[in-house]
Amino acid sequence: MAGTSYTAAQTPVAVISPTFCAGYPIDLTIVRKMMTWSEGNFAVTDVNGNIMFKIKGKFFSFHDRRTLLDAAGNPIVTFQQKMLSARRRWQVFRGESTDEKDLIFSVRKSTFFMLKTKLDVFMASNTTEEVCDFRIEGSWFERTCVIYAGNSNNIIAQMHRNYSVTSILIGKDSFAVTVYPNVDYAFVVSLIVLLEEINEDRQDS
Repeated sequence: MAGTSYTAAQTPVAVISPTFCAGYPIDLTIVRKMMTWSEGNFAVTDVNGNIMFKIKGKFFSFHDRRTLLDAAGNPIVTFQQKMLSARRRWQVFRGESTDEKDLIFSVRKSTFFMLKTKLDVFMASNTTEEVCDFRIEGSWFERTCVIYAGNSNNIIAQMHRNYSVTSILIGKDSFAVTVYPNVDYAFVVSLIVLLEEINEDRQDS
């Protein structure tokens, strides 16, 4: 977004890996293929259209598992829905693991009120979960959201809808995401994917 100033995080927010932190804002486009229910329903590109991440995983599978891959197809993290959770919760593990020792963070519903969405993010080390480590607030209907550090007003990333006639014609939904300087953009992509997953079954809660 031209003319916008982005405040860099004072210390790098490296949740998945410091290799995904840059000293400048990162603009990404997340393309969701709306008419497919097979593997590969998400692709993440840079501003030049180069693939940076892909999502592998089938919808409606018994275990509800997805994997975030880099452009070369290497697994970065695996998302798995926690079964029998009081509030819809997804857990995120390193690589292709779903072992508790490889848990990085989890995301759960805080509130869903009308068209507003709020999710809480807890690092694996935050076992008490009295205060969230990150939070996501926005309107899924408008395809907008803001990601904050903890309960502060410190923004680490923002998402907004990409309006494109071409996207609509070919059955793709496109979101623009700006990741602030020194913030792990693989982590931000993971949160946007989970926002979509949790929102899709909001009516089941």
